[in-house]
Amino acid sequence: MAVKKASETFSKTLVEEVHRWGCMKQTGVSLRYMMEFGSKPTHKNLLISAQFLHKELPIRIARRAIELENLPYGLSQKPAILKVKDWYLDSFRDLRTFPDIKSMKDEKDFTDMIKAIKVRHNNVVPTMALGVQQLKKGMDPKIVYEDLDEIHQFLDRFYMSRIGIRMLIGQHVELHNPNPPPHCVGYIHTKMSPVEVARNASEDARSICCREYGSAPNVDIYGDPDFTFPYVPAHLHLMMFELVKNSLRAVQERFMDSDKVAPPIRIIVADGLEDVTIKVSDEGGGIPRSGLPKIFTYLYSTARNPLDEHSDLGVADNVTMAGYGYGLPISRLYARYFGGDLQIISMEGYGTDAYLHLSRLGDSQEPLP
Repeated sequence: MAVKKASETFSKTLVEEVHRWGCMKQTGVSLRYMMEFGSKPTHKNLLISAQFLHKELPIRIARRAIELENLPYGLSQKPAILKVKDWYLDSFRDLRTFPDIKSMKDEKDFTDMIKAIKVRHNNVVPTMALGVQQLKKGMDPKIVYEDLDEIHQFLDRFYMSRIGIRMLIGQHVELHNPNPPPHCVGYIHTKMSPVEVARNASEDARSICCREYGSAPNVDIYGDPDFTFPYVPAHLHLMMFELVKNSLRAVQERFMDSDKVAPPIRIIVADGLEDVTIKVSDEGGGIPRSGLPKIFTYLYSTARNPLDEHSDLGVADNVTMAGYGYGLPISRLYARYFGGDLQIISMEGYGTDAYLHLSRLGDSQEPLP
C-alpha cells in the first residue's frame, strides 16, 4: 500500500515543484535573532514570521523529500521510508497550496496548518529507525555498519534539518501563547538554569531506571543553581536525560549483582565565557576504545529495538532505558544546532565522561544541511 501511495497521489507537477524548491537557498536563523525578534510578538512581527516560514519551510522540506528518494542500498524503497516521504510530500503540498499571507486571519490559518504539519511528523525518528532496521534485516551481516557512511551522513543531515524545522514551527506557534511563562520567548528561556534542567532530567531518568531495575544510583549535581543563560530548555532536557540515562544504565548493570553500593553519577556545570559545559561522569565500566566510534552511529545499539514491524508507531514514545540507539547521535545534533557539541571520553574498566558544550553567545547560524 505504501508503495502505491507514493506514486499515485502525488502528481507529476508536484514532484517537479519539489525539485524546483529543493534547489533554492535556505535561510538560517540564530538563537539570538529568534530571541530578539520574538520578544515583541506584535501583529506585524507575527505576520513577518509567518511570511518567512511560508517561503522557508517548503525549501527545507523539499530538500529532505528529494534526499529520501535517492538513498543508497535500496533504503528509499523500504515501507517505513516511503511512509516518511509521503509525510514530507503532504506537508510540502499543504505549504505550497496555502495562499499568500496578508492579514491576521491568514496568519492564524497558517499557524494552525504548520501546527498540524508538526504533529504529522511527530513519529519521523522511530519510523526512520524502523526503515533502517528493515534495511539491516535484508543485508549481508558481514557488512560493517560503520562503513555505511553514506546512510549515517544522510541521517545526520536529515535529523539536523528536522530539528531546525521543528524549532521554527514551534517557535512561531508558541509566540501566540497569550500568557507565556516568565522569561520565555517562544521555546527559548532567557534565564535558563542548567543546574535546574539537569536536576529535572536526572529525576526523570532515575524514575525510568527504578521502573526497569527496581532501584537507581544517585545523581550528584555540582554547579551554581542561580547561574542562568538563554537556551531552549526542552533541547537541554532531552540531551541531559539521554546522557544520565546511559550512565544510570551502565552503573546499574555493573553493580547489579555486587555487594558494593553503586557509585553516584556526577554532573558538573561550568560557565565559561564562550561555552557552558556540562560533564556527566559515571563509574559504569566504560566503553572499549574499539566501540567508541560506534556510539554515534545510527545502526548500532546494544539494546533490543523496542520498535518492531508490528508495533503501533503511535505508542513509540514509550521510553526504555536502552532506547533504539539513536539517543547519542541525536543529542549531539541538538548540541550542534545552536553551535555546541557533545564528546564522550571513556576509560574502559572504570567509567565514561560525557562533555556537553553549549554555546553561550547564541550568535551561530543554524547549520543548514
